[in-house]
Amino acid sequence: MTFVSDLEPKALWSHFDEILTIPRGSKEEEKMRAFVVGVAERLGLEHHVDATGNVVVKKAGTPGKENAPATVLQAHLDMVNEKNSDVDFDFAKDAIKPVLDGEYLTADGTTLGSDNGIGVAAMLALMEATDVVHGPLEFLFTIDEETGLTGAAGLDASLLSAKQLVNLDSEEEGTLTVGCAGGADTDLTLALDTTPTPANATAHKVTLFGLNGGHSGVDIHLQRGNAVQLLARILRAAEIPGFLASIEGGNKHNAIPREAWATVVIPQGAEGDFFARLDAQFTGVKAEFAVPEPGMEVKVEEVSAPDAVWSTESGARALQLLVALPHGVTVMSNDIPGLVETSTNLAAAKSADGTLKVLMSSRSSVASGLDWIRGKIEAVAMLAGASVDHHDGYPGWKPDLDSRLLDVVRSIHTRVLGSDPEVGAIHAGLECGLIGEMVPGMDMISIGPQIEFPHSPNERVHVGSVERFYELLTETLKELAG
Repeated sequence: MTFVSDLEPKALWSHFDEILTIPRGSKEEEKMRAFVVGVAERLGLEHHVDATGNVVVKKAGTPGKENAPATVLQAHLDMVNEKNSDVDFDFAKDAIKPVLDGEYLTADGTTLGSDNGIGVAAMLALMEATDVVHGPLEFLFTIDEETGLTGAAGLDASLLSAKQLVNLDSEEEGTLTVGCAGGADTDLTLALDTTPTPANATAHKVTLFGLNGGHSGVDIHLQRGNAVQLLARILRAAEIPGFLASIEGGNKHNAIPREAWATVVIPQGAEGDFFARLDAQFTGVKAEFAVPEPGMEVKVEEVSAPDAVWSTESGARALQLLVALPHGVTVMSNDIPGLVETSTNLAAAKSADGTLKVLMSSRSSVASGLDWIRGKIEAVAMLAGASVDHHDGYPGWKPDLDSRLLDVVRSIHTRVLGSDPEVGAIHAGLECGLIGEMVPGMDMISIGPQIEFPHSPNERVHVGSVERFYELLTETLKELAG
């Protein structure tokens, strides 16, 4: 038994310890779903898997509470698979290696999956619990949350009978979440003219690395660097004397790119001047981002020359597009102090087969704001000559400050944990928006432990906050049953 199973509350952490060994990247949750179904079958609990792959498990109320109002507990099975480039790790088969760092649990060079593995573990613990008072419970385990909430979008809502839901996907202790942003992705494709690589030229891979990255919603306000955009900015300002042959960086739509690299082809004899300009530009950017990105570095290494390079005009347009596209916070809320209202993430760029493909991921708690930022992306792309493909998005969740469930959880937080919680919305997607549309009148709230830097290898969860989160959850269920 590992040290994770020895943490408190053991009922929760023992399940999380097992979850660390199960592959569960988005769209690859089969083994995780089978694990949940296996627990339900072992306990003799009614369970269903809908056509999308979501799992609903039902548990009767404890003695004397069988006729209390039912409650849905909801979390998502998938996680964001991110690792540092120098880490040898296969998310399809390798177990995540937990590391206890003071008061926090993190992972060795990869995402930990506490988002939303802690919520899943809490639900599994409650499925097994015999010492927690509760009314009828409906455990909803959704799939594929991280790539656009597609599991919740395909939910068979007829499997749910409850009219109150506690989502376990929040990441800030002491905060009760009652609203979230909607979001949508946009794909851009820029055609590139190529030409044979000149003779007597050398090829070099320029890599920008060591950035913090993070969640493109909850961390977007921290003004961290975007590796793709910063690399494009540095290369454009350094005035490549030869040709650009490739540029790539970023991976997930909901993660700020931490690393990016490009192949440049330089005429022999011109390398020294170019490297000096490159270093000067990087020095300026590093000083500019000294506070949010102290670990940012650049390296240049000679590589084999490619067969073809981009034309001078195509290379210039590619860099101009990446530099001009919006990234970061665009509007702060006028209604809720400190809340980001609208933002966008230049999530990924990849060049291949004569094209540069760019993924943009936008969020807003105002529908017109989301339309505006996507329109701005489209306008920039059209000016660069790129094609635009807007994907369907997911709705936001409008706060209801008169919610009975909010009143219950707020009073329990104050009584049990000894502090008055904050109440607010988050600039990230939660499945409550979709579920609320499918089940009219559903009273909803979201809670969770303290999880920091999700969607990056720096992800960590505060161990003590998990125990307090579980106590808040169990006491809430007791109150709702009574």
